Amino acid sequence: MEMSDLRIALFSGNYNMTVDGANKALNRLVGYLLSKGAQVRVYSPTIDNPGFQPTGELVSVPSMVIPNRPEYRIPLSFSRRVQRDIEAFNPNVLHISSPDRVSRQAAAWARRRNIPVIASVHTRFETYFRYYNMSFVEPLMVAWIRKLYRRCDALIAPSESFAQVLREQRMNFDIGIWTRGVERDIFSPDRRDMEWRRSIGLADDEPAIAFLGRLVMEKGLDVFADTIDQLKRQKVRHEVIVIGEGPAGDWFRSRMPNAKFVGFQSGKDLARAMASSDMLFNPSVTETFGNVTLEAMACGKPVVAARATGSASIVKDGVTGYLVEPGSITGFADRLQNYCNDPGLRKKHGNAALAESNKYDWDTINQVVADTYIRLIRQRQSGQGPIQSKAIR
Repeated sequence: MEMSDLRIALFSGNYNMTVDGANKALNRLVGYLLSKGAQVRVYSPTIDNPGFQPTGELVSVPSMVIPNRPEYRIPLSFSRRVQRDIEAFNPNVLHISSPDRVSRQAAAWARRRNIPVIASVHTRFETYFRYYNMSFVEPLMVAWIRKLYRRCDALIAPSESFAQVLREQRMNFDIGIWTRGVERDIFSPDRRDMEWRRSIGLADDEPAIAFLGRLVMEKGLDVFADTIDQLKRQKVRHEVIVIGEGPAGDWFRSRMPNAKFVGFQSGKDLARAMASSDMLFNPSVTETFGNVTLEAMACGKPVVAARATGSASIVKDGVTGYLVEPGSITGFADRLQNYCNDPGLRKKHGNAALAESNKYDWDTINQVVADTYIRLIRQRQSGQGPIQSKAIR
């Protein structure tokens, strides 16, 4: 089988409604598949003013707005209209990228037709409840997700550290790695712009700590703010640049009134903001890869991150940055202090981070997914189904 023989139906809970790492990765994958002659049809909720234009053919699925989070919609139904469309498309592999109701219904549709199902896992949904005082729901969510993933032919995870978590949770036996790449023509140390720094009120010699991402509590905003407070108590010279927007923006501004909030940035503007900082602080434990970490490294910046899924597979502790136990305010502050007080160490680890980022090439990475599609189709054609359908009950 060749790539041009592939007919992929991709179900996403949020293909292009907002700009985030998972969406960008899915769109880049679809672009790569189309460039190699594969046929792809994407099924996802849609909105009137999405974060960006979708790559490929996008079919809207019935959905509803998430209360208090209007930038997202919940897929509701694998409707008869959607069924007719996918039947006409006649896929030979189904790819689901979120464990929602419509993806589950689509996976069941595919199993009845002996079509292999692959699931890409982009975030640790079960951990979100920790940030809304609902930790008791987490075991139930894990069990609910496991029921779907065990029925898939394979899973693909963006990092080895997260793949290990999925194995420990007994989600599936066949788990591959679909890591992430970085646009090296955009993200580069050459994007550093001292005039831009001065325009937002930063002195040339002031160490600038960057936060990059959507301003939502599950990104560890509370840990970030508490760590900055600790740096102040330790009398460490520093400034903070916050790159991003989100529903928790007002809360974050009230916690850090002296930070430089530059709003949402994309493309070269994002690279300029990141390259014009001096280090990235990423305390989140919900990422499965950490696109922002890789983008910072490509800009030649060292990273202080939580020792959690995602960052733990990218950051080399003591070489390209530091990994700290999640939630350790003192640990984060001490590592940031090292960089704030030692420009030579920042430069050394930043150069190592840049070299490490060069290993992440998008075409090579996306070819892994295409190869997995082909392998699963061949297995089904030879009469082999998902391993876990026989081995796990």
